[in-house]
Amino acid sequence: MRLFTAVTLGRDIETRVTQELVRLRELAPRARWVRVEGLHLTLLFLGEVDRARLAELRAALLPLGTRHAPFTLSVGGGGSFGQPAHPRVLWADVRGDIAALKALQADTAAALLPLGFKSDYEDYAPHLTLARGKEHGDADLVQCVEALAGSTLGEGRVDRLILFESQGAHYVPRVEVPLTRAP
Repeated sequence: MRLFTAVTLGRDIETRVTQELVRLRELAPRARWVRVEGLHLTLLFLGEVDRARLAELRAALLPLGTRHAPFTLSVGGGGSFGQPAHPRVLWADVRGDIAALKALQADTAAALLPLGFKSDYEDYAPHLTLARGKEHGDADLVQCVEALAGSTLGEGRVDRLILFESQGAHYVPRVEVPLTRAP
């Protein structure tokens, strides 16, 4: 199983990102655009994991729920990764209670480290990936960055940590951990 931990952002953000992607796709028709129903913020990528380890992962993740309260994030604006003239990735900025998101990410990484899963993030910088350019980037994504400036793509309540299995373009929840600590 190809696994990762993440949080989702809710229906409001999904709806508004869907609307925004219609406009952005016209500006960069060759880019590979995300599927809106798969919108998430990855906390930790685990990679290929034997199905037999699912119970062990569940046991490590479940205690995190009582240590974290639900929190609110918003999405808007954006930028790119790669060469400024030929970006490889287009992303939207994540705002709101970033401290709570970073704390959940750090706690998730710490809980899974004893099981052999190391975080890819030295300093977790949350962003919502919207599109990827070709191998050498896509100059059309520059227009998308400009189009995102000043945009507001909604607000969502994060109330659970999810261990997803990636099945190609589909993400299947394998473990859901409600965030239950009182704010």
